Amino acid sequence: MPKYENIADAPFEVRKRYFQIKYAKYFMAVGRMYSRVSLTLKERKKNRVLTNTLITYRVETERARKKGNECTQVLMNIGLYYLIAEKDIQTVKIDALTHHNRWKRLLSLRIILLTIYEWDMGKASSKNLKELLAKSSVDEALQKELFQALRLLRKSQEKAAKILHFERNATIAHRDPDALLQLNTIENLNARKVFAAAEEFYKSSAIFMDVFPKVMLQAGSMHGLFSFMLKSK
Repeated sequence: MPKYENIADAPFEVRKRYFQIKYAKYFMAVGRMYSRVSLTLKERKKNRVLTNTLITYRVETERARKKGNECTQVLMNIGLYYLIAEKDIQTVKIDALTHHNRWKRLLSLRIILLTIYEWDMGKASSKNLKELLAKSSVDEALQKELFQALRLLRKSQEKAAKILHFERNATIAHRDPDALLQLNTIENLNARKVFAAAEEFYKSSAIFMDVFPKVMLQAGSMHGLFSFMLKSK
């Protein structure tokens, strides 16, 4: 392999490769900065809608609890439970991808990892949800659609939990007592792996969020509320 006294004497391709390697970190920093600005602008509308939706669901959840209708209480709790997790992920997503501080990127990535892993709709729901929906006269076809969406959501979450099991235990939840192993696992976190799990989770949640408002409309309608009240008595 030829040696050059000065890089300026080297062929163009050699010089090009040399400067690419030497200034790679600067190129990456500029790329992250550009992506950060671009993603912030792109996600601004989604953030605003998500924040307003979260506020609305909170108000409606409080209202449902005051009215004492168990069906609407459970449904609103499910919706709010999902939105809190989405808000958490949305809040740290851009930092996980583009923050200039590497540790902040990795911490944001671990928060996403933990949020998906610990997310469990079963905790927010009720064992007698089917009975509650029947009391509120929600169409059987719509009930079936809802439970299929919930099953799909649970399966995607379980799959994500299986994929991220080691990383979750070692870096953010229990934290491995072997500090060197913990540090190495943190520093070698695979962003693509975490975001692939998140993407699959979001795909199934989109199906759930498509059917959920339809169920709420029926259960929360005058007909649904009176039906629940009469059948409960």
